Amino acid sequence: MRCKILWGLMGWALLAGCHHEVKKPVGYASVRQVESGTPVNVMLTSYSTTLRANGNDQTLMRVTLADSLGREILSATDTIRVTLDGEGRLTAKSGEELALEADTAGKRTARVILTGGEATFYYVTGVQPGKVKVEASCDKTWPGAHELHIVPGDFVMMQPGEEQLPPTTKIIGRMIGADISWLPEMEARGEKLLYNGEEKDGVLLLRECGFNTVRLRVFVHPEQEKGYSPGKGFCDQEHTLAMARRVKEAGMDLLLNFHYSDYWADPQQQNQPQAWTGKGFDALRDSLAAHTVQVMTALKNQGTPPAMVQVGNEINHGMLWPDGHISQPDNLAALLRAGVEAVESVDPTVPIMMHIALGGQNDESVFWLDNMIARGVRFDLIGLSYYPRWHGTLDDLQANLLALTQKYHKPVNVVEYSWYKKEVHDIVFGLPGDMGKGACIWEPYGWGERVTDREKNINATMEIYRQIHDTYLAP
Repeated sequence: MRCKILWGLMGWALLAGCHHEVKKPVGYASVRQVESGTPVNVMLTSYSTTLRANGNDQTLMRVTLADSLGREILSATDTIRVTLDGEGRLTAKSGEELALEADTAGKRTARVILTGGEATFYYVTGVQPGKVKVEASCDKTWPGAHELHIVPGDFVMMQPGEEQLPPTTKIIGRMIGADISWLPEMEARGEKLLYNGEEKDGVLLLRECGFNTVRLRVFVHPEQEKGYSPGKGFCDQEHTLAMARRVKEAGMDLLLNFHYSDYWADPQQQNQPQAWTGKGFDALRDSLAAHTVQVMTALKNQGTPPAMVQVGNEINHGMLWPDGHISQPDNLAALLRAGVEAVESVDPTVPIMMHIALGGQNDESVFWLDNMIARGVRFDLIGLSYYPRWHGTLDDLQANLLALTQKYHKPVNVVEYSWYKKEVHDIVFGLPGDMGKGACIWEPYGWGERVTDREKNINATMEIYRQIHDTYLAP
């Protein structure tokens, strides 16, 4: 992986002269690292979380300790306990197998020692498909963990031909976005956003501070007992329509995010809506298409069509499990094709995003994109999540985005992030050829490195976005 990163940065420098907006990379070690500090979190990056059960597929893993600001502590020399729950083995970078001690529950633990603040090792697959959990822990700090999806050893690997990699031609503008799908729930609880002591509308406040896009997630039947919002139905079609009207009235663009579930859809869970289960794969595919057309048509009919659409959310492990799990790539590709075709049947001009949760993980990004594009999945831009506890360093992110734009001729967007607000935008908007189309912070009013305090007063963090706007969007 490090060879790829170094190549990516070298490639960036070679290309720097071909576009007037490109800046040579400066590296982000000074931002993300600190010499000493009090450890709070264990940071664990797995550079792939989808592997084949062939007994030798492997992924590099990197572990560090971070302080309360998420900065890696370079002087840390702690011993890290690495627990493996499931089949496989751990090896040092030299290839030597790490000793694993088993407990009564069958979990096995190895110990690695941080040197210069980090430790690296490999996870190597066994021969049984399934899920494996790798967790790194140290004393009283929050542990870091990854769920690895081990697909059958005879998984058919495919690579796209050059004719399947045409450059994107749809017009895609630069985005400074925010997912504020929680806003109606906050307002229903009586929570108010305050800016300099004055109550503010959450949508209008974003526009005032330099944002131009709002991202909204939409579930199928979130009002179900086991849905996202039992009995209330937040983030259903009707709530999405209401928020879309507010977004348009604010003069902002809408990024529509289909979850294709009654509940959260992410790399750890992609459950079928209750109403779609048990009817066979063809019916599942048709239900996905019908739901997509229904929501898109409703938005179009009220005069609030989305400016961009995600067909699925963080789908590197697939969607609509078990039928559309990544272990069944032909099924997954068929579902994605159905979603894309449904969007285009309502609006053939809208840019379509494929969203994978792999900000700094080039190995798995290429695995997913190769196998889906080669199976006929068309789209216009690549969306990635970037949370440094799981998705690598800022330098990993920078190298991955550059490599993906060069390989697939598609623009990219960091469509979920929270930390390193300025740096994420600098990386994306600094890509050669204007191939970085922006970023979208996830729930800034209530999660992660928030722009509010506990009383919902807007804090100084929000001012970063005025600077980003003036740097990258102002005429």
